Amino acid sequence: MKRSAALQPLSREHHTALALAKACERAAQSGTAEQVGSVCQRAIQAYANELEPHFQIEEQSLLPLLKGAVTQLLVQRTLADHLQLRALLKDLQQNDADALASFGKCLSAHVRFEERELFPALERVLTNG
Repeated sequence: MKRSAALQPLSREHHTALALAKACERAAQSGTAEQVGSVCQRAIQAYANELEPHFQIEEQSLLPLLKGAVTQLLVQRTLADHLQLRALLKDLQQNDADALASFGKCLSAHVRFEERELFPALERVLTNG
């Protein structure tokens, strides 16, 4: 399905996020401290430069558009995922392999949730005005 023009840039960013999530999970499973440390630093950089700005756009511009009772569950899930990813940053700074695995799993699940549930709901709002 083709995304609405308003959501296309965010949807494209999801591809990069999924690649990062996979790298996090692989590094955590590798068991090597060097690889875990390297990917933890990569995740911290990506969070600061890409993920947090992405989250801010969603939280400030898109989520307020979802006002219905049904869509509030989508808003709550989105905010909870963002909070969980932010909370894992402290442990990533300690090069924690378990946190890296959790970050990867959470990020992957979050992107899939947004693409399959949140963005379709937003597109309905955007097209119905």
